[in-house]
Amino acid sequence: MPLVKFKPTTPTRRFGSVSDFAELTTKKPYKPLTEAVRSSGGRNANGHITSRHRGGGHKRRYRMIDFRRNHFGIPGKVLTVEYDPNRGTRISLIEYQDGLKSYILCPDGLKVGDSVMSGETAEVRVGNHLPLKAIPEGTPVHNVELIPGTGGKLVRSAGGVAQILSKENDYAHLKLPSGEVRMIPIGAYATIGQCSNIEHENVALGKAGRSRWLGIRPCSRGVVRNPVDHPMGGGEGKSKGGNHPQSPWGQKAKGLRTRQRHKWTNKYIVKDRRK
Repeated sequence: MPLVKFKPTTPTRRFGSVSDFAELTTKKPYKPLTEAVRSSGGRNANGHITSRHRGGGHKRRYRMIDFRRNHFGIPGKVLTVEYDPNRGTRISLIEYQDGLKSYILCPDGLKVGDSVMSGETAEVRVGNHLPLKAIPEGTPVHNVELIPGTGGKLVRSAGGVAQILSKENDYAHLKLPSGEVRMIPIGAYATIGQCSNIEHENVALGKAGRSRWLGIRPCSRGVVRNPVDHPMGGGEGKSKGGNHPQSPWGQKAKGLRTRQRHKWTNKYIVKDRRK
């Protein structure tokens, strides 16, 4: 899955890059497992903008991904490896022996025709979904559950991978992509392997238009605005004005810790990602 660079025939082509999409096997999704998505434009139910710089973008259909993978003990065959416009990693269409079809996150190295399975008795192999207690230490995993039975919540983006460091009593110690080491119940399920499309983080958009295709609208810096619009605005020319970098509503933007100091899940964090 290398990146493709083009001849610099335009300023866009000079700096932009795209995936070669060589691993994809089909261009059309399996329609029964998709549904329409209406763009919110960053607005809530009252019509107020709560997420800025959202809007426009290409029309998409949502692919219903099976993060639970609770079809235990039944082998499934990989039918396709597909592009998903809603996420960075690739997805695969699986057909189980009883005829059920579902989409799963495609790990790196999974190919059409491979067999995957979920459950405690499944083999420790790329694409299989097992509880942490059945996975050896040092094994790379993704799509990790926080609470057993609720479906994968952690490590789901392109190139994401966690590693099982050790197991103690009812918990496994997982090293997450951020560097954080966290305790996860050993009954929680995870999928073997690393999320596909590893080069996704190195893609250069190359032009503002590609951001607009993704539904990302322009963002102007605070220092170029007027004082009425931003705490860092105003002044003749560039003026920092003695203000620490902050949001339009005054929240400090560099180094401020926003996590609750006494959050109940702090006890599960063995090593903080910042240290």
